[in-house]
Amino acid sequence: MTDKTNSWKQLRSAWGEAWAKAFHIEPPGPAKPTAPEAELVERVAQEIVKRRMAQPALLFLESSRPLSGVGAAAMHFLQPFVAVVIHPTTWSTLATFLERSGSVEYLCLRIEALEAQRMSSDTKPSDTKPSDIKK
Repeated sequence: MTDKTNSWKQLRSAWGEAWAKAFHIEPPGPAKPTAPEAELVERVAQEIVKRRMAQPALLFLESSRPLSGVGAAAMHFLQPFVAVVIHPTTWSTLATFLERSGSVEYLCLRIEALEAQRMSSDTKPSDTKPSDIKK
């Protein structure tokens, strides 16, 4: 009798935890990545800015923000095929990060910060003054 009662309590406890997670809503704002996720997002953002694709990337990310969960599920589905080109752990880490709400906002903020840094380093004051220009 006690075995049955204990197993029932364990089952009820497991279901209670599952229901609590099913309706969990994360707080608004950017997601807080773990250390490996932050490193990976930083590498992705740096590659985007290095290739000067920040504006198209931001447009794509912002317009597809509501579908980030679906995209993350698709990434998990495609992992066996992509593993030929990209390390599976890296792909899985990015997919897991994109499952969380606020992850796209975090990625956009990193891209914007790196793009602003690139723009400020690209603009150098000119040494010529308008009076120095000969007509």
